[in-house]
Amino acid sequence: MEDENRYTLTFEELSIDSDISAALADKGILEPFPIQQQCIPLGLRGTDIIGQAKTGTGKTFAFGIPVAQRLGLSPEPGVKALIVVPTRELAVQVTEDMELITSRRDTKVVAIYGGKAYDGQIAELKAGAQIVVGTPGRLLDLAGQRMLDLSKIETMVLDEADRMLDLGFLPDVERLFSLTPEGRHTMLFSATMPGAIVSLARRFMSRPMHIRASEPDETKTQANIRHMVYRAHALDKDEVIGRILQAEGRGKTVIFTRTKRAASKLVEELRDRGFAAASVHGDMSQEARERAMVSFKTGKKDVLIATDVAARGIDVLDVTHVINHTIPEDEKAYLHRVGRTGRAGRTGIAVTFVDWEDMHKWSIIDRALDMNQPAPVETYSSSPHLFEDMGIPAGSKGRLIATPPAPKSSSSSRRERGDRSRSNERSQSNERSERPAREAKADGDAAPRRRRRRRRTSSSQNSAETSE
Repeated sequence: MEDENRYTLTFEELSIDSDISAALADKGILEPFPIQQQCIPLGLRGTDIIGQAKTGTGKTFAFGIPVAQRLGLSPEPGVKALIVVPTRELAVQVTEDMELITSRRDTKVVAIYGGKAYDGQIAELKAGAQIVVGTPGRLLDLAGQRMLDLSKIETMVLDEADRMLDLGFLPDVERLFSLTPEGRHTMLFSATMPGAIVSLARRFMSRPMHIRASEPDETKTQANIRHMVYRAHALDKDEVIGRILQAEGRGKTVIFTRTKRAASKLVEELRDRGFAAASVHGDMSQEARERAMVSFKTGKKDVLIATDVAARGIDVLDVTHVINHTIPEDEKAYLHRVGRTGRAGRTGIAVTFVDWEDMHKWSIIDRALDMNQPAPVETYSSSPHLFEDMGIPAGSKGRLIATPPAPKSSSSSRRERGDRSRSNERSQSNERSERPAREAKADGDAAPRRRRRRRRTSSSQNSAETSE
């Protein structure tokens, strides 16, 4: 009962300014999640926070609302808040959320990350942006060029700190901390708390409050996801996926591959099968990745193929299915992948294909997550249990029915008939001219014909004949 009451709170009851709550309401965001309920009041008071919560539990609003509200309605130009994230995709996602929060304020948000030209980012900084969302490398680069001044930072946020550790960004993060004032307000968010992150918090935070919303939420979120694990043959996976994509109630779907090459190959295969698919991976330019993400979020494409790193910024609430084309490296990667569905209390389906040679790896993941599926059932695209498990209509194949060609106009039909008629006439003419040669050859006349020489006359003869 206590948990249910927590969900009935409104943003206004958390002392959030009316313009911010109205901006959220315009997007249908009315009730704060647990991590938001606990962190927002502390953040508004300027208390340092260590928030422990998994992806998809509303962390961005938990730190974003205090950041925006503490800056005021019309903050002075210049960088006052710094939000550090591990990947480009997450930078884009957090920027979009911050722009929503500040949509009714005179606050400018700029995303700073690699893969895009410096000019536009520098121009936004010079225009007086107050909130910067960025990745460590590009932030340090611009700070080194004196294009980014961090000396007046009032609030610094470190999002997905454990991912920073995994990617080797911790030294860069420490340098960024050293460029900001000691008296800043600091908020750190991480799904897990390894020793290096705890040490970082002790060094750069002042009496932080530890808010742990991940454990109960994680149990609830996982309960919203139905986990299906199949031992599949590599050559049959695409056909199986094609049939799953026709399951009843299937909405936006994210498919994870182990390599960039596999992602490129699979997106072409699914497009050939008639599905609206896009991909995001490291071999694509940043602009191409952003276009793919926009097409997926807006529903223009409803299938997104991604590698693990490229998918960190996929924060789309209406993903119904996640498919692991290849098994994740470990249980953490598995949770990050399947966490793309079942978000914000919604339900989802996670499908994992386990190759024969990866059975030992799956056993480790299964034990770590207590999934009780140690022996995935052998599954083919024609297996009856696949159709039953996924709700696939009987008779479905792994390819959408191709649309019939458009009927030709009468004029084009006449042209075609005329072309065929002329072609037939030419063929008949050639046939008539070649027939004597064939007949002669058939009669045994294999001797070559002697060329007839033309008799020449002398000029005098010609002259005499002419005179006569």
